[in-house]
Amino acid sequence: MRVIVVRRIVVGLVVVVAMMMPTYAAAADGNNACSLATPAEIQTALSSPIVMNSMGNDLCMGATSNAKVMLRIATGLDPTRDRSGAKEKAGLDIVRKMGGQAEAKTFGPIVCSTIQPPPGKDQMGYNTTCTVSKDTAVAGIEVTAKSQKDMVPIDKLHPVAEKIAGRF
Repeated sequence: MRVIVVRRIVVGLVVVVAMMMPTYAAAADGNNACSLATPAEIQTALSSPIVMNSMGNDLCMGATSNAKVMLRIATGLDPTRDRSGAKEKAGLDIVRKMGGQAEAKTFGPIVCSTIQPPPGKDQMGYNTTCTVSKDTAVAGIEVTAKSQKDMVPIDKLHPVAEKIAGRF
């Protein structure tokens, strides 16, 4: 029961992010999400080689034996939208109330977070996400590891987000 509820929360968080991205558009250089970060830059954070594949202009995905990676971008957003992070913080609070662990750090326009599932629910994955918010755009990188030992710390993913911030 708890796994289903936590999965619904994680899916809900993804839906909230998706709802915040109504109009998808092009990234710099290659006009797609895959141009936000190079495989070498991502590999530095993961400590594993990775190949990224475009899933359209707004989404780029890849995987290692221990983790899945997603790059995403959206533009054409309402510049007056709420960028306080209140919705995301509420989602992290729900994870904590269910016995999971969640952490968030803000670096100017970059917000990074980690989510660890409640004990015994490892199959849900260990998530680290960094997003960059600009007036009418948002872009991010998300890494979901299979185990806690393979989880990417915020401090390793944040430098990739810094590069993303300069590319869209």
